[in-house]
Amino acid sequence: MYTVAVKQDLIARHYLFGGDWGAENEPHSHHYEVEVRLESGELDQHGYLVDIVKIEGELQSIIDYFGESMLNDLPEFDGLNPSIEHFSRIICEKLLAAIAPPGKGRFTIRIWENESCWAAYALEY
Repeated sequence: MYTVAVKQDLIARHYLFGGDWGAENEPHSHHYEVEVRLESGELDQHGYLVDIVKIEGELQSIIDYFGESMLNDLPEFDGLNPSIEHFSRIICEKLLAAIAPPGKGRFTIRIWENESCWAAYALEY
């Protein structure tokens, strides 16, 4: 199994609703780290799972969209708590569609909220 991974930073704001999470119920920002992992037993004709430059470019477009925003105000989070669980799924679906890897494999987005806490979402393709 081959693996390729890319990480980029993202700063965004959010607040949680529907429960009592103290300071998390008030608008605040996080310095997220978004980690992309692509795994497959198949390579393309160039010997890549997907060209890292393409992954970086498409991820940067997503980072530019979400970066410095209030996640609660974006249509992707309409009716959803902007948890890192939801955020990882949203980025996973957007990025997988953008890079369209060949063959079959597993695509995972892990979002670190701080040095010790993360959530991930994975899709088989």
